[in-house]
Amino acid sequence: MEGLLREYLPILIFLALAIGISGAMFVASLVVAKQSPDSEKLSAYECGFEAFDDARGRFDVRFYLVAILFIIFDLEVAFLFPWAVSLGDIGVFGFWSMVLFLGILTIGFVYEWRKGALEWE
Repeated sequence: MEGLLREYLPILIFLALAIGISGAMFVASLVVAKQSPDSEKLSAYECGFEAFDDARGRFDVRFYLVAILFIIFDLEVAFLFPWAVSLGDIGVFGFWSMVLFLGILTIGFVYEWRKGALEWE
């Protein structure tokens, strides 16, 4: 059991150093930096207007649709890289299975496009 715990000692040392350094940097930023926020710093950043409603409000379904489409086509690219690297090893079957996969995704993309899911009003 002692040998097993000894194997975790470098991880514990690394964690202690990481926590110590990050804590020292946090305290140093509080001590060194000027802590006087002005109105520009406290203003709305991303959207350009102040929050006016509850954060748990309902969103338009188009936000979710765009997010799902992004995930689908992001995963397509994630599958293309390993396929392209191992294309010489997987042979003709691997090539045509990926062509089928890309064809199904293309049909889905064309369907979404024709239904107007990519149009923003």
